[in-house]
Amino acid sequence: MVKKRSFQELEYARLAPYAVKSGETRGRRHPEPEHPFRTPFQRDRDRVIHCNAFRRLEYKTQVFVFHEGDHYRTRLTHTIEVAQITRTIARALGLNEDLSEAIALAHDLGHPPFGHSGEEALNKLLSEHGGFEHNAHGLRIVEELETRYPAFKGLNLTWEVREGIVKHKSEHDRPVGNDEYESAKCACLEAQIADVADEIAYNNHDIDDGLSSEMIGPDDLRDVAIWQDNIEAVEREFPGAGWKTLKCSTIIRIINAQVTDLVETVSKTIEEEGIDSLEDVRSRKKNVARFSKEMEEKNKRLKKFLYTNLYRHHRVIRMADKADRILKELWKAYARAPRLLPPKVFALIDEGKLPAHRVICDYIAGMTDRFALDEYKKLFDPYERV
Repeated sequence: MVKKRSFQELEYARLAPYAVKSGETRGRRHPEPEHPFRTPFQRDRDRVIHCNAFRRLEYKTQVFVFHEGDHYRTRLTHTIEVAQITRTIARALGLNEDLSEAIALAHDLGHPPFGHSGEEALNKLLSEHGGFEHNAHGLRIVEELETRYPAFKGLNLTWEVREGIVKHKSEHDRPVGNDEYESAKCACLEAQIADVADEIAYNNHDIDDGLSSEMIGPDDLRDVAIWQDNIEAVEREFPGAGWKTLKCSTIIRIINAQVTDLVETVSKTIEEEGIDSLEDVRSRKKNVARFSKEMEEKNKRLKKFLYTNLYRHHRVIRMADKADRILKELWKAYARAPRLLPPKVFALIDEGKLPAHRVICDYIAGMTDRFALDEYKKLFDPYERV
């Protein structure tokens, strides 16, 4: 049997000096015996995969609600893609793959139903109580809401994985200010690459899903340089290939180009600045994990295109408006009559363990799209069985 100590010794021999070593973790909030042949970060990864919140991502919206088609991305498939890209980058840079993967798998645990529309709706509903932010809620899930272990609440993840959740930052996310996780410092490089992998994944799979749904067409993308350059290269290499093959091959090329650019840019920054330790990474004013200026410009144009042509498409807006109304009505119903909540959930309010707004928020945020739609029908359709 290969013991945990052997894995940790291999980390010191194999990983870059600026990588996080599992033997140097800041540990768990609740002390517990470590596993004999899994490192702390491997254990974190497995705890995330087996938790309820992770499974519920299967029926939570990325862009398209689950019932619009079987081939569109959900939060779960998006998360798996992010984890795969993150592992590739981590391996290329000599980082801790297990930590990177754990952070990537946990990065969207706090998302409510109906994607960013659902988050905006909850944020408005909680405006008098500090609002709603899915990174903060993700931290609440892993620290409080998951109930799998008798000795503690939550998943009792290592400090490094929780830091990655708190400091997750992208176009759609903002880091959570929290002194416990040294908000003035940059996250470890393992967390930083998970953030960029998130962006690479959603930009490219949104092109794929947008084209599959016919909300955008090939001609619409002609002015998007990163798309046009790569589809022309694919057409030259595979003349006569069918549209589906061209589309998939082009997206693969874009992902490869962005991952390669990121790895090369990070490597260049590390060499030029003499980054030689984890503290060098953390003490920097800006993240090390960034695209080159050329790739960043191409990426900005792609994101602008997606915002204008896909995220603002009337079908997406109609679903977003529907989601907003559904969550608002569910909130109003529970707030007006808390006994509409399941007995175990209502008991938290009735016994004074938590304020009503927090209980209702936790309950709604934990719903899948499917559950929220069914619950809406049960509460407001007189012919639906309750």
